[in-house]
Amino acid sequence: MGGTKPAAKEIEVAGHTVRLSSPDRVIFPERGFTKADVFHYYLGVGDGIMRALGGRPTTLQRFPDGVEGEMFFQKRVPARGVPPWVRTAEISFPSGRKAAELCPADLAHVAWAAQMGTVVFHPWPVRAADVDRPDELRVDLDPQPGTDFAHAATAAGELRAILDELGVAGWPKTSGGRGVHVYLRIQPRWTFVEVRRATIALARELGRRRPDLVTTAWWKEERGERVFVDFNQMARDRTIACAYSLRANARATVSTPVGWDELPDVDPDDFDLRTVPQRLAERGDPHAGIDDAGWDITPLLEWAERDAVAGEGDLPYPPDHPKMPGEPKRVQPSKDRDRPDRPSRAGGDGVRG
Repeated sequence: MGGTKPAAKEIEVAGHTVRLSSPDRVIFPERGFTKADVFHYYLGVGDGIMRALGGRPTTLQRFPDGVEGEMFFQKRVPARGVPPWVRTAEISFPSGRKAAELCPADLAHVAWAAQMGTVVFHPWPVRAADVDRPDELRVDLDPQPGTDFAHAATAAGELRAILDELGVAGWPKTSGGRGVHVYLRIQPRWTFVEVRRATIALARELGRRRPDLVTTAWWKEERGERVFVDFNQMARDRTIACAYSLRANARATVSTPVGWDELPDVDPDDFDLRTVPQRLAERGDPHAGIDDAGWDITPLLEWAERDAVAGEGDLPYPPDHPKMPGEPKRVQPSKDRDRPDRPSRAGGDGVRG
């Protein structure tokens, strides 16, 4: 016969009562971390994760039966069964459809989401006050096959030099995997399209300085063994796991803010559910100053105009995104029949010349 099911607990968080049911349910089997461990992890990094999530529409990546079970992304807060204090923000998807997403106003919102089986938090780069104008420009440095975290960290160091020249602060963090994210706090004056253009311009400048290390090629067949700057993370409805979010992997790693000086030497696997709360308590949050000032991205938009004049215009959007004005064809280069450098077909035998 099975044992007695642990009773649900009621825990006070930020002035609200949050129910924690099935606290012993295993969420990370390889390490034995339970639902209660996940719940209390998020309480332990409260200041840091609220700095990342506060006031932002947030998609929840839920694993009700643990990270080896079924997963789904929840973009809409249910109409029923939700505490009356839970806040939402209405956002519009590229399709034109709308949704009321969770918009954390305090740590109780994070705790409630953890109780619902949320492991990973994916906030939009906007605030509820203006959901159409990002206040966060995100640079996602994604190592391709043949490269690793060390290459991404080196690319981030090159990016820092550019940001220093521009006079803007960059805020790096590990992705929780092999990549590095660098955030810029910007003035919420521009649309998603404009901020994405600015991101592409910044990425191209980085690629020009280190073509051996960095690429902006959207198609995998053109990237080589380089770090890809995923500019489409700034497209509407694209999100990144936030600072202090757990990642859904066997080690229960955390997307962790780091200082520029320590970035080259850290091992992202060292940042996990057990270690990060202690690190935050002892060292403070490296992103503590991220909200001190918003940057004017006009220099990047000027770079984008310069690139367009030189023949480097827009780049492809994700395949599920509506076709955008000025966007190039969404066809893999090796399958593009109209590409000038594509080999011609020889006769009708299907053999390319």
